[in-house]
Amino acid sequence: MPDAKRELINRLQKNILQWEGYKPPSLGERKIFGLNTIEANFPNGVFPMRAVHEMVCDNTEQATASSGFISGLLSVLMQNGGACLWISLSGNIYPIALKSFEVEPDRIIFIHLNKDKDVLWVMEEALKCTGLIAVVGELSEVDFKQSRRLQLAVEQSGVTGFILRNRSDKMGSTACAARWQIKPLASEPIDGLPGLGFPRWQVELLRVRNGKPGNWVVEWSDGGFTPIEEKLLEHQIQKVG
Repeated sequence: MPDAKRELINRLQKNILQWEGYKPPSLGERKIFGLNTIEANFPNGVFPMRAVHEMVCDNTEQATASSGFISGLLSVLMQNGGACLWISLSGNIYPIALKSFEVEPDRIIFIHLNKDKDVLWVMEEALKCTGLIAVVGELSEVDFKQSRRLQLAVEQSGVTGFILRNRSDKMGSTACAARWQIKPLASEPIDGLPGLGFPRWQVELLRVRNGKPGNWVVEWSDGGFTPIEEKLLEHQIQKVG
C-alpha cells in the first residue's frame, strides 16, 4: 500500500475514534480515571466518555457492585461541576451511599419508573441534554436499535451514558461502546483491623469496540480506583525503599 494512502487511512481512523470520544491524552497527561491498566485496553488508552457503557448484572449483588463502580466513575466525571440523571426500575439505589465515592447526592436527579420503554424514552431525551454530565438507566432488556439511538444521542451531546442491564439471560448485540460485568469481592482488612475494608470488585470488560477485553481486580480507596496489582507493587516498592 502506498505511504500516502496508508497515512490517509490512519488519519481517518484517528478522526473517527476522536469523534466517538477516544481523544488521545496529551503528552505526559495522567489517565483521568485512575484505571490505568483497564484504560489501556480502550482505543488510544482512553476511557470513552462520549459513549454508552452497558453493565451486565446477573443478580442484585452484581447490580449493587455495578452501581458502586459507576459511582466511582461519576466522581471523576462530575469533579468540575454538573449534574447526573439516574433512572431506576428497582429503586435499589441508596443516595447517601454515593458520598462514599465522593459524589454529592444532591447533584443527582433520581427518577423511578416501572417500564423499560419509559426508561428508554427518558434516557434518550436526557442523553441529548448538554447540561448533564452523565445519565444512568436501569433496564431489563435493550436491543441493537434502541442502543443505537442512545449512542447517537451521546455522540451529539458529549454526555456519558451507563445502562444497568439487570437481565443477562437475553444477551444480544448492542451499539454500546463497551460491555462490562462487575462482581463484588470480599474486602481486605485495613492495617489488620477488624471490620469492613475498601470496596473491591472483579471488573471484566466483556466487549469493547476497537479495543481488547480483559479482567481485573479493582479497589476503591483514598478517593479513587486502584487496580490491586498496582497497589501490591506500590507496597513492595515502599518496603524496599
